[in-house]
Amino acid sequence: MRYTTLLRVITPPMGTLAVIVLLMLIDSAAALVQPWLAGQVTGTLLGTDTSGLSVLLLAWLGLAASKSLLTFFSGYLVGATGEEMSARLRTRIYEHLQILPMDYFHGRQQGETLALLTRDAEIIAYFITSTLVQLLPLMITFFGAFIMMALIDPLIAGLTLLLMPLYYLAMKLIGRGIRPLSTDWVNAWSKMYAFAEENLGMLAAIKAFTRETFESGRFARKNETLRRLSTRQLRIQSALTSSVAFLATAGLLLLVWLGARQMQQGALDAAELVSLLLYAMLMTRPISGLAGVYGEVQRTRGAAERLLDCFARRPEPDSTSQRGLAVAGGAIVFEDVSFAYAGRAPAVRDIRLEIAAGETVGIIGPNGAGKSTLAWLLMRFAEPDRGRILIDGMDISGVSLHSLRGQIGLVPQHTLLLNASVAENIAYGLPDAKMSAIRAAAVAARADDFIQALPEAYDTLIGDQGVRLSGGQRQRISLARTLLKDPPIIVLDEATSMFDPQGEKDFLAECADILAGKTVLMITHRPVALSIADRVVELHDGQIAY
Repeated sequence: MRYTTLLRVITPPMGTLAVIVLLMLIDSAAALVQPWLAGQVTGTLLGTDTSGLSVLLLAWLGLAASKSLLTFFSGYLVGATGEEMSARLRTRIYEHLQILPMDYFHGRQQGETLALLTRDAEIIAYFITSTLVQLLPLMITFFGAFIMMALIDPLIAGLTLLLMPLYYLAMKLIGRGIRPLSTDWVNAWSKMYAFAEENLGMLAAIKAFTRETFESGRFARKNETLRRLSTRQLRIQSALTSSVAFLATAGLLLLVWLGARQMQQGALDAAELVSLLLYAMLMTRPISGLAGVYGEVQRTRGAAERLLDCFARRPEPDSTSQRGLAVAGGAIVFEDVSFAYAGRAPAVRDIRLEIAAGETVGIIGPNGAGKSTLAWLLMRFAEPDRGRILIDGMDISGVSLHSLRGQIGLVPQHTLLLNASVAENIAYGLPDAKMSAIRAAAVAARADDFIQALPEAYDTLIGDQGVRLSGGQRQRISLARTLLKDPPIIVLDEATSMFDPQGEKDFLAECADILAGKTVLMITHRPVALSIADRVVELHDGQIAY
């Protein structure tokens, strides 16, 4: 795992982590004192003078109280820091996802992307705060216990080191399946999540075709796959922890046997034997803890690799480093433009098209002819493989995305709405717009009448993707949003597809004045929509049909 790269991405709060480590180190030091105190108490109890017993017991009680407080504060800081890191990381991931090109999302399921924001972010934050941070205290405890044992009996201390390869071998053999299982688990979780999200969006179709039982069965199978993977992960992790714990206990018993022999031979007294055994028991905690760390490392590697892969993807160009596009007229030129989606035949080939400023051009053609791809390229959702696109003589590949997209209004075929009020949806591009301007845009889009009839008019919540509205109503909200933005260039991608014939005629009649002076690309299959076009361009197989 590229730990240094990962740390740069997640930017953990190093000051807080340092405090946590310090508290854990003090706790480890306190833990190392306890076996020594136990030996002193044993020696006092077996001796003739017990006058110092009360002092030793009070010291032990004070040490236990101190350890309890240290455990509380370190536990709280670990939990709070983990939550802070998860929140930070989710924000960082979301910000990066916002600037990635559209083709990144086309190559994966939505559930896989959402897994980065949820499961993977939590795994990595937990690893940093609850696993990686505890490595140093675990090592301090282990080597501190070893040194104390060596001071009491070097032979027995040396034997503990000889047992370490056995523990490592057990962790390596048993835990080797955790990493691929973790990857499979996230993939299964992503598929189940994406499936549920898709099906909930298609609930009307599922009910219409009476497919409830069938779809429930499909979900159950995906859920069962996830459960089996979780069970296998749990089995391996449990086997790893319990096996290493057993080996550590077996090693401890071996040390007990050797210590007893040393005591019989007079090499150890009772107090030293008690301290020795308690130090040996103390060493089993880091060994068992290292087994858990090994499992977490394997599990985290998969999440870290997915995260680093996301951050390694090239974002859209940085707008701050490019000049702005100040559109005066809105003339558009496609110069020998060709483009193909990944793994597919060219969507458009050698497109040469000039659109004058203020001209309305209808673009027609069969499905898959490349009509919507032209709009996609114009807004730089994708970059041409060959050729270039000019607006008012400026190559759009050299201007900032913010200034380019600020000059273009897109009304897509599939409406994209928020689960918010009607007014908030219309004003999405201009959140500070006054209510009068919002209503004027709605009137222009022939949406005001139905909006006024809603329970709370413009304050009515419309649900996810406007589910509480009809298709035509959603389309009109989308139109109003673009009209409020008032850009010099407008792309209508089947924008009237949800209108009834009379509504379409009325809308187009009104649009004649609204769109006057604007450059309009009207992508449509409907002949009525072409009535306001100055000319019509037909595409066929990604080329202009002359």
